[in-house]
Amino acid sequence: MKVAYIFSTSNTHYILSNMIIPQLESGTHGFEVCGMFFFLDNTFMLVEGNDVGERLSRIAAEKGMLLMGCDKCVIDRRIQDCLVEAATIGCFPDLYKALAGAGIDQVITL
Repeated sequence: MKVAYIFSTSNTHYILSNMIIPQLESGTHGFEVCGMFFFLDNTFMLVEGNDVGERLSRIAAEKGMLLMGCDKCVIDRRIQDCLVEAATIGCFPDLYKALAGAGIDQVITL
């Protein structure tokens, strides 16, 4: 099954660092993660030097996974010039376009 995650809650850091990222790193997640989209303060996790962002960037480079921060959220926080290498900036139409051919079975919002 192919999934995409949308992160909008304040629990995102905990969920990623303690659950999803370790599973992706060890190959035990169970699903193919095609993309992740970050809202609000969760976009700070995509900043260079942030452990979560750096780990996700490595995973994205290895697996071809999309990492995208909400354009308005990133710009409002003035972090558009310091995101991890694999991260992109966009809005929902950009997300839809980027994942259009991925064959996503489920979108999970956390």
